[in-house]
Amino acid sequence: MKTPNNKEFKKKYDLHCKHLKLKGLQPKTIDAYSRAIRRIGEHFNGNLDELTETQLIDYFHELLERLSWSAVKLDLYGLKFFYIHVLKKNWVDIPIIKPPKTTRIPDIITPDEVNRLLMSTHKLSYRVFFFTLYSMGLRLGEGLRLQVGDIDAINHRVHIRNAKGNKDRLVPLPENTLQVLRRFWLIHRHPTFLFPNRKYGLKNIHKARTHLDRGGVQVAMKTVVDELGIKKKISCHSLRHCYASHLLEAGVDILELQSILGHVSVLTTVKYTHLTSKTIQCAEQQINELMDRFSLRWGKIS
Repeated sequence: MKTPNNKEFKKKYDLHCKHLKLKGLQPKTIDAYSRAIRRIGEHFNGNLDELTETQLIDYFHELLERLSWSAVKLDLYGLKFFYIHVLKKNWVDIPIIKPPKTTRIPDIITPDEVNRLLMSTHKLSYRVFFFTLYSMGLRLGEGLRLQVGDIDAINHRVHIRNAKGNKDRLVPLPENTLQVLRRFWLIHRHPTFLFPNRKYGLKNIHKARTHLDRGGVQVAMKTVVDELGIKKKISCHSLRHCYASHLLEAGVDILELQSILGHVSVLTTVKYTHLTSKTIQCAEQQINELMDRFSLRWGKIS
């Protein structure tokens, strides 16, 4: 996707990006809203100041033919942000597109299937990373950003920083996960990142200035899911869904689970009750019992 070769548009696009950062939005949101203006700008050759209602309706209607509702919604919100903060225009003058309300139950797999997925992941860094996501119910970005200093081995918990909604939280750290992370760190010994970028290889991993690449992790997950012939829609985020569902099945209280997952509303957590029928026991004990069922083989390091 190219940024239109229009000096006035580039000036406004740069201002858009500055506002996005100054408003304290999450990196994923900044990327999405920036991409939205590049895409819309390319379509209208950089002339976004005087778009008519008809032009916008035609644009979003055509966009919906190619992309999902979620992608269209992000473009809409990105344009709204651009109008309010860059063009200083009243957004109520713009026709609002409302995606249909849907309630979906996420696809999950059993603990044994999760274990098979982990053991079928060829690269050790990805195998340990997937296990870490699952064993603490982390979002993809939360796992990628984990640093050595976030691990509290004494109290068996992990400090998740700058999570969704710019909030921090503490999550239980299973003993099995702690030992796996310790063993993995002894291999790369990066001073900052638990999952440093693989760009320089194992011998020069100390040169890594960033964590594992998000795209590379997602491709690795898709590869192993395809190799195993899993027909469900399983992604990195599915490991978080599996964690929540398996703990509810083990009897963890839904309010405790809400806190662990970092949900603002318990209504978000309640969706997992569609996948299980058991309730209420001690969270940390159940987490450790569940994670102790896993034995990560190391094999050849690559």
